[in-house]
Amino acid sequence: MTTHLPVTPVWTCSGCGADWPCHTRRRELRAEYDRAPVSLALYLAAQLVEAAQDLAHVPAGHLHYRFLGWTR
Repeated sequence: MTTHLPVTPVWTCSGCGADWPCHTRRRELRAEYDRAPVSLALYLAAQLVEAAQDLAHVPAGHLHYRFLGWTR
């Protein structure tokens, strides 16, 4: 069980305080979705949609990279 969960509506990490998904959570997600990259992308896209509503002041490109860009 991870302690690196999103704290909404600010979308910081409950474990380390960094922007979520933090580096630790990214590593965990990569391991969890090791053989399911499309499922990982769909999960993160859903999180992005929620975050975009809460973080309307953050540029869309930044949010895209933060939630999806690192999965390549």
